Amino acid sequence: MKARGRPTARSLLVLAAMIATVSVANSWWVDGSDRRLGEHVAAVAKPGDIHMLSSETCAICATARQWFKQHSVPFSECIVERDSACLAAFEARAAPGTPVILVRGRAQLGFSPERVRDGLTLQDL
Repeated sequence: MKARGRPTARSLLVLAAMIATVSVANSWWVDGSDRRLGEHVAAVAKPGDIHMLSSETCAICATARQWFKQHSVPFSECIVERDSACLAAFEARAAPGTPVILVRGRAQLGFSPERVRDGLTLQDL
């Protein structure tokens, strides 16, 4: 009977190959899922449906902006530091931070593509 000790080079190679395969499959699935979600939101959203109250220093705002543009989702945006009407709209909502994304007039704090999709599709029912 062979004693169990240190892993062999072959077993380490097999383990590395399995990890690489799972990683590639996961990446493919996530990319495809995000693409499908973006296509759906772009198909459902009409100009004026999505308005983002953002800030110059908000990293999540930049992520949302990039996602909307990457998926050709129509949206408008105002920046609270540059636009007094935007600041007033932001303060009226008493939001603790940005972004505040208005989906057909309903406020969502933060950014989640899934919540944006839900905000667009649930109101269509």
